[in-house]
Amino acid sequence: MSPFNFSPRLFLIVTLTQPVLTQYCAVHAVHTINNIPVGIFLLTIKIPTGILLSMADKKTKKSDKTRQFIIEKAAPVFNKKGIAGTSISDLTRATGLTKGSIYGNFRDKDEVAVSVFHYNVNNLTRYLSREMDKETAILKKLLAFPRAYGKLYPKMVEYGGCPILNTATEADDTHQVLCDLASRAIDTMKEKLVKLMEEGQNKGEIQKDTDPDKIADITISLIEGAGVLSKVTGKSSYMENALDQVKYIIRSTAGESDSQSH
Repeated sequence: MSPFNFSPRLFLIVTLTQPVLTQYCAVHAVHTINNIPVGIFLLTIKIPTGILLSMADKKTKKSDKTRQFIIEKAAPVFNKKGIAGTSISDLTRATGLTKGSIYGNFRDKDEVAVSVFHYNVNNLTRYLSREMDKETAILKKLLAFPRAYGKLYPKMVEYGGCPILNTATEADDTHQVLCDLASRAIDTMKEKLVKLMEEGQNKGEIQKDTDPDKIADITISLIEGAGVLSKVTGKSSYMENALDQVKYIIRSTAGESDSQSH
């Protein structure tokens, strides 16, 4: 029988606190004689790097899943109430987690809000891009933009409105980080539309005298502005009419009349 009695609990604690890539682990061993401890020693045991990486990876994946869970549950709350109106109690109710669990994954409420904004905007832009990418002709890609908004609008209303506009409106004078992120999201959306129109001009699908920057500005302004009016009044006609006007403007860049498109 070995004279050394190892403590599995101590061994586990030590291995988890070592750098992930280390291959050696220090553990305590108790030297016993007739089950009576007579000395404590520090041993260095070589452990396969893969085991340590696996342990660290499992811990990271669990943390990532919890963090993502919090973001997804908090997303509609922030979008409806805003960062100022959302309390930690709102987040614990939405997630079913404790305050400690939330702050164990995020530094503070601001970090949750920023992560939620990225999540909301990524979902929106991915959806718009996916709808536009279904088309091959430039004009149809451009028309897919307002069409996609029209399809998404009813769900967006239930969700609290456009996350970009909601954030921009609240954060304008109160939260510079979110304000900058909202501005960047709008710029990214505009750049996509401008790039498509410029590509269309090069291919002869969009008229040369078209001003891509101007058309993109009008498109985004009409859609976002209509979103506010429809949300406040509860009348979808503002959004519907704005989307029709955007489609008309886009078709005009290719020299098409409204009747030609049907």
